[in-house]
Amino acid sequence: MRRPWTFRQIGLQVLSVGLAVLLWMTVSGEETVERGLRVPLELQQFPAGLELAGEVPTTVDVRVRGASGTLSRVSAGEVVAVIDLRTARSGRRLFPLTPEQVRVPFGVEVVQVMPSAIAMAFEPSASRQVPVVPAVDGRPAPGYVVGQMKADPSTVEVIGPESAVKRASEAMTEPVSVSGARVNVSESVTVGVLDPAIRLKNPRPATVTVQIVPAPQERTLSNRPVHLRNLSDGLVAEVTPTIVQVAIRGRRETLTRVEADDIVAYVDLAGLGAGEYPLPAHAEASEEDVGVVRIEPSSVKVRITSAKR
Repeated sequence: MRRPWTFRQIGLQVLSVGLAVLLWMTVSGEETVERGLRVPLELQQFPAGLELAGEVPTTVDVRVRGASGTLSRVSAGEVVAVIDLRTARSGRRLFPLTPEQVRVPFGVEVVQVMPSAIAMAFEPSASRQVPVVPAVDGRPAPGYVVGQMKADPSTVEVIGPESAVKRASEAMTEPVSVSGARVNVSESVTVGVLDPAIRLKNPRPATVTVQIVPAPQERTLSNRPVHLRNLSDGLVAEVTPTIVQVAIRGRRETLTRVEADDIVAYVDLAGLGAGEYPLPAHAEASEEDVGVVRIEPSSVKVRITSAKR
């Protein structure tokens, strides 16, 4: 026979009271403690058309009180200080920060908030178009220089406090590497601004194209002796002709520093035995920014024989 609903309801009520008493006895037996916490500061109800000008703290310090067990279970993010900005206007404003503005879990009491007020400056929001300035990293191959640089899009819209937007003159790209390049370089990179007070209205990457062109000046060095490299032991070699002309290219100021001995002409004899060989002539420059563009003649004859004992 089923018990009447009223008796079952009374049983549940007794059980609930018993659990509440047990919980109260458990909590009341714990020591009440205070603890200092550094908690995030949350800004709510930000007015449209206004921008924060200057730095605003992202955290504040609070002292909380509660049972030791309760406080030990408080996790990061459960305690948050909140400031309502719906009354904000242009200019410098001071917003009080009281214990009532701190969200805490049940059983935790906020005793103190430090600082007790937060100063903030507001300006009207503004935006404008600024040019995108490409950035490059590294150096092209010797004898080549960076030519014209283009970014697509060529301008972006920045937004932020009115005074910061007026100061903005350009947006920068992530550097495009041109190290060792002999042909044009094109790459999709990130666009950003250096001033933390402003931001891109519509963030998007830009395609940067960098022209790599021959250096503008050329110089010819005559009568450069042809050196023999990597000749095997027990062999001797003769080269014809013994001298060549080497044309180099680079910036004007770099070429004026180059001495004749800074350019070395040579043939590579690695792995060759006795015999006669037509071999290409090579040359190298000690200056990084100087490139060898021509060698005349471009090939030489080498005769290799066994060394006399």
